[in-house]
Amino acid sequence: MKIISYNVNGIRAASTKNFFGWLQATDADMVCLQEVKALPSQIPEIIALIEQLGYHHYWFPAEKKGYSGVAILSKIKPNLVEFGCGEEWIDKEGRILRADFDDFSLMSLYMPSGSSGDERQVKKYEFMRFFDVYIGELRKEIPHLIVSGDYNICHTAIDIHNPKSNANSSGFLPEEREWMQLFLDNGFIDTFRHFNKDPHHYTWWSYRAGSRGKNLGWRIDYHLATRPMESRLKNVRILPDAIHSDHCPVLLEME
Repeated sequence: MKIISYNVNGIRAASTKNFFGWLQATDADMVCLQEVKALPSQIPEIIALIEQLGYHHYWFPAEKKGYSGVAILSKIKPNLVEFGCGEEWIDKEGRILRADFDDFSLMSLYMPSGSSGDERQVKKYEFMRFFDVYIGELRKEIPHLIVSGDYNICHTAIDIHNPKSNANSSGFLPEEREWMQLFLDNGFIDTFRHFNKDPHHYTWWSYRAGSRGKNLGWRIDYHLATRPMESRLKNVRILPDAIHSDHCPVLLEME
């Protein structure tokens, strides 16, 4: 089984860069998308393409047009789809979507960024505190869970191109990194690091100063799997050659 997580930074923009030709070639079974920035009603041609590729599709857009939003595409029809998390402000921003299958559940997550200023950083911390409790309760019900998406956090110094100059940057703040460590310690596996301990693997690059060509990036997109899923994990690859966004996809292969 192949599961892709991809912040597409606008599904309409990505579709103009042969995103769907690329997706067909990957032959992915399930796809978690973030920052879709569209309502399904706005993209009938894209919906038709998704269905032609054999995917069931589920969307949880933000109330604000052209902003945020998550989706899950799956060739296997879920038993249940949970739209949102019940926290009003988070659900208005379209940040959490979950699909339940026979033997595991898959969540598409888009954590807030704090890079636009102090107010959004405060909301990011609020989200992090909420998410800890929310996932803790969810795991009692669903022990086999994969939370895939854009966490907007670099966990360690090898996950960012210049840790010293970014020490005070949102996404690499000590409080954020500590939260990620505690989240993992509480029973999740960073599936990429499970297979690959090397530096210089990134999933997002600034559009400024040719950052992508120089590989001056951040690893902020993850497949985090609960520990009961460990025996099913087979491989994880970051796919930097997919250029439909300022992010790139992460591919998880599992039994």
